[in-house]
Amino acid sequence: MAYMYRKVVTILSCVACGLFACSSPGIEDTTSTYRSYVADIYQTSRSGDNLALIASRTPAHISQHQAESRIIKLRVLPGQEYQQYHGIGASFTESSAWNLATIPVASRRRVLTRLFSPQEGAGFSLTRTHINSSDYSNYHYTYVENGDEDLSSFSVNEDMKGFSGDENDQVRGIVLEDPGYDLIPMILEAQSVPGADFGIIASPWSPPSWMKAGETAEMTNGSLQPGYHAVWARYLSKYISAYAEQGIDLWGITPQNEPLHAHDARWESNGWSATEARDFLRDHLGPQLEKDGHLKTADLDAGVRVLIYDHNKSVMNEYVAPTYEEPEASKYAWGTAFHWYAASELGANDWYRAELASLHAAWPNKGMIHTESSIDIDADDPIGQYWRASTDYAGEFVPFYTYAYDIITNLNNGAQGYVEWCIVLSNEGKPNPYDNFNSAPVLINPVTDEVTYTPLYYLLSHFSKFIRPDARRIGMHGDEVQGVIHTAAKNPDGSIALVIFNSNVLAVDLSVQLDSNIYSLQIAPHAMQSIHLHDR
Repeated sequence: MAYMYRKVVTILSCVACGLFACSSPGIEDTTSTYRSYVADIYQTSRSGDNLALIASRTPAHISQHQAESRIIKLRVLPGQEYQQYHGIGASFTESSAWNLATIPVASRRRVLTRLFSPQEGAGFSLTRTHINSSDYSNYHYTYVENGDEDLSSFSVNEDMKGFSGDENDQVRGIVLEDPGYDLIPMILEAQSVPGADFGIIASPWSPPSWMKAGETAEMTNGSLQPGYHAVWARYLSKYISAYAEQGIDLWGITPQNEPLHAHDARWESNGWSATEARDFLRDHLGPQLEKDGHLKTADLDAGVRVLIYDHNKSVMNEYVAPTYEEPEASKYAWGTAFHWYAASELGANDWYRAELASLHAAWPNKGMIHTESSIDIDADDPIGQYWRASTDYAGEFVPFYTYAYDIITNLNNGAQGYVEWCIVLSNEGKPNPYDNFNSAPVLINPVTDEVTYTPLYYLLSHFSKFIRPDARRIGMHGDEVQGVIHTAAKNPDGSIALVIFNSNVLAVDLSVQLDSNIYSLQIAPHAMQSIHLHDR
């Protein structure tokens, strides 16, 4: 996964390392904003560190590789500000709720605290959930009775009624500690974690089957019939209102998850062409959301944001163009949502950096959010699989490297957030009725109640814990070294977060300059570090 990154807009970190902060030789700066800043260094590595605070390590820990390592000189430029960040995190699914229902309440609370507390955990700040059932639901469901065009039966009780244990063979026979737990209770409990601050993007996988044509199975493939466009727009607006009534105000919504799946999906799906999606937003969804007070065209940040597309970033530019080019449609669209699939194509295509940069350049006033990524689970080695070449539906790649390069490349090219797929799954990647078993930041053994935090949890934490909502990406100039990639952000409280990944087999020495302060650091092989620069 060697990679050359040209314009480094961020910075560094340190691994089994010693940290030394000082002023430039011969210079005493009494005016610098950052004169008193110290650096806390956190590391996750193939050798076993998991978001470990390593700032107290002595130089002896780095001297053994000093002669062999490359030196990178980097300068942080807080005055060069770029896009605003809205958050980093993972998604609430029915399967996540089911797994949390299998463990004692106190254990569940600890998991949610480690996911959402900025002080005690990852501080996940942007999430996603599904409207109607998804591939990570226990069975197909919607929120209305069959054929109810008036939507008089609409209710989100399905997301809060709990579990019977008879939903499918994967859950049958498992003892539930809290059978009344469900998707909405999970979100509400996450909101109650002290310090929790996260937005939610909601996405439908499929409308009810009776609204569609061309399905190959219930809620699978096919497309929404034109005669139901207005009904479906009202349905989505009712969903937003119903969740608000439960105490959950959505940050955003996408009209359709993965709209290019009209014929080849194995689970809930619905096809929209680029022009069909444009027309639906322009003629139905946008006006309906505005009428109901959910969306404000005068200020798209003031209400529920509509993110279009929500599929692979490889072809996102072509898909969004018809909407953005038409003012009457574009006025309703806050920005673009995109996914990373297939993972094996990312490195081969330079992580689609050109596509990201061209989208941002063409539509600088539209937002960009990565809304889904995932990998198949290796149930026999759920930790080690992140650090070695893994093979799944997407091909062969090293998951930790792929995530690191994808996130940093996205951020350095205009993305304003990054959301992983399921936040919690079982130790076997279940339940999934389609046997499409994924890994997740947190894995739970529903029989033994054992909780495992995967390397993905720690990798995401390197960003979410230190790059907080409303932070801005800032500039950095410096040397280019193959296999090293980094990014930098300035938080609303004035602190600066630097994230660096070293995929090389050797350690790399770093010299980081912030105004007149110089920090001498080292990042270990196969390691990610976050450097949190803050006032004493």
